[in-house]
Amino acid sequence: MKRFLILSGFLLVALQISAQTLQSPNGRLTMQFQLSPEGIPTYQLKFDNKVVILNSHLGIILNDQPTFDRDLTIIGLGNFENDESWQPVWGEEKVIRNHYRELAVTLQQVALPKRQMIIRFRLFNDGLGFRYEFPHQPQLLHFIVADENTEFRLAGDHKTFWIPGDYESNEYYYFTTPLSKIDAKIGHEITEIFVRSLYSPDAVQTPLMMKADNGLYINIHEANLYDFPAMQLIVDKPNLRLSAHLVPDAVGNKAYLQTPATTPWRTIIVSDKATDMLASRLILNLNDPTPITDASWIKPQKYVGIWWEMHVGMSSWNYADSFNLRLVGTNWNNLKPNGKHGATTERTMHYIDFAAEHGFDGVLVEGWNIGWEDWFGAWKEEVFDFVTPYPDFDVNYLSSYAARKGVKLIMHHETSSSVTNYERRLDTAFRFMKHYGYDAVKTGYVGWIIPRGEHHDGQWMVRHFHRVAEKAADYQIMVNMHESHRPTGQHRTWPNWLANEAARGNEFNGWSKGNPPDHETILPFTRLMGGPMDYTPGIFQVKLDYYQPDKKEQVHTTLAKQLALYVTMYSPLQMAADLPENYERFMDAFQFIKEVAVDWDESRYIEAEPGQYITIARKAKNKDHWFIGAITSEKSRVANIPLDFLDKGQAYVATVYADSPTAHYLKNPMGYIINQYIVNNMTVLKIFLAESGGCAISLSKANGKMLKTIKKYR
Repeated sequence: MKRFLILSGFLLVALQISAQTLQSPNGRLTMQFQLSPEGIPTYQLKFDNKVVILNSHLGIILNDQPTFDRDLTIIGLGNFENDESWQPVWGEEKVIRNHYRELAVTLQQVALPKRQMIIRFRLFNDGLGFRYEFPHQPQLLHFIVADENTEFRLAGDHKTFWIPGDYESNEYYYFTTPLSKIDAKIGHEITEIFVRSLYSPDAVQTPLMMKADNGLYINIHEANLYDFPAMQLIVDKPNLRLSAHLVPDAVGNKAYLQTPATTPWRTIIVSDKATDMLASRLILNLNDPTPITDASWIKPQKYVGIWWEMHVGMSSWNYADSFNLRLVGTNWNNLKPNGKHGATTERTMHYIDFAAEHGFDGVLVEGWNIGWEDWFGAWKEEVFDFVTPYPDFDVNYLSSYAARKGVKLIMHHETSSSVTNYERRLDTAFRFMKHYGYDAVKTGYVGWIIPRGEHHDGQWMVRHFHRVAEKAADYQIMVNMHESHRPTGQHRTWPNWLANEAARGNEFNGWSKGNPPDHETILPFTRLMGGPMDYTPGIFQVKLDYYQPDKKEQVHTTLAKQLALYVTMYSPLQMAADLPENYERFMDAFQFIKEVAVDWDESRYIEAEPGQYITIARKAKNKDHWFIGAITSEKSRVANIPLDFLDKGQAYVATVYADSPTAHYLKNPMGYIINQYIVNNMTVLKIFLAESGGCAISLSKANGKMLKTIKKYR
């Protein structure tokens, strides 16, 4: 259902001073747009008459030209309503509704009366999106964006979940403070992040999650980031105001555009229920439909891989310990192996065998290719060629071996952030993959960007990440990008872009201070609002002194919480990240990882509070099989899980993987119990979650024999 309304010119004089009001389809959200007497565009937003955003400025500032943030006049208004549904290639539900009301305001500069900009607002039931558009116009063809004058003036000193503003890295753990207490200087103390570019003590990154004293939950982010730098936020603490800050390029400019051009959507998701925030699809709906006409080759999957053993020090990415090598002319067969190289033919075969035995789709192998000895910490142009294996990795034999076992090898391309080198070699690398049967790649960008002076989150790199996704689609290759900009719903357009890292993942538990107990209860409200994350859950050997007696690091969760993350941390690409040898010690718990789906027909958000707890139920794609994950922070609690989403009159077997009564993420992290119960849609499960604990539940329909042998839940 689509409806249009265009206002004619004779009304426009009155409209300069009157507010234009837009209501969400359900009437709970109200947005008002108005020009100030100085010709400054402003907006405000309310939810059930509660202020979300106070009157705030809008606009774009150009280099060396009259700006689009003041001295403007309205020359056109358009209203539009859209109500349609669409089916994602994969996702958290089978069908997504896209229902919004739109206001498009065409503005013209007073100084140059033929130069125009459109601000387009879309108001959904769960929030607001708006962007700036520059139509094709002879008076404005090429231009440089110097800054963006978008503000978010808040109505209170909200509880805020934040990480420091940084042009290079999103890999910080979250801080929880009032907005007025944000101090991003603390980012300098997180020294385990290799490449950092902290630029202001008042800067934070999006998605930014807040909770107001009046019970409103507010999330600020962006959607459809494509040909523009990522948006971060500057906090004006005395005035409780957030201002957009665009990541600059090597010479200090923000964006280079040519009309017609659009910015990304600026998004404000709001609700009085935390669970509604997790259920929002606003950001996805603001992205473009996919141009891929046949997506049958895109397959959500679970994988294992040669990865965690490097993080815990058992093996290495590099084959030798020699340094100052050259990519061209090095005789790698003459180098002395260090004896710790992980990506050997024999070790890879072991992972392939394990994957085949337990039904996993793929095996990731990191450190298979030459170059690892001579790059870390160096700002070097040519490090990797992405096609030459180490002498102890027989790519031809392993590809054939994996194919016989029905398992796909997953390629790894660490670029060392020498992006110009990667782009030159990309076609060759993808042809190599297709020749050897690889149809998925994990990319990495550890290091300072080349071209030198560019940033991970600047316009040049944003375009690069999209170029890789588009090029991969040409070769029918799926992509998992690490050290990329945080996602903004682009997986709707490029569903072969399965996942990103772009946050502090599980690997930090292997060699640093690690991730605090509340980390996984915050990420779904922040980083995951824009898209799925390759968090790499499933670590069973939580205490890492198992590998080295003097190793003090550990994963700051219980084993049961690691299982629950497969449901609460949504991704169509999930890794069973621990070593096969560790899973063989806990095969009863490993059964949940084997069973849990990665693609869903339906998701139910049962209970949630950012920084405290999350409980989610999901129904597997095209199956009568539900899975539930419940997690908590450092505070133990009892999860209350009503099963009213189950089919009426149908009995189910609930297999519950839970913390043992004595479990504790520090004292007894690997204590778990497994029970089975007969349940139905009237059942309310009450499950104990230990400190930083969790539970994972598998629900399948019961047959007659099960009803006789399995006890009912009481």
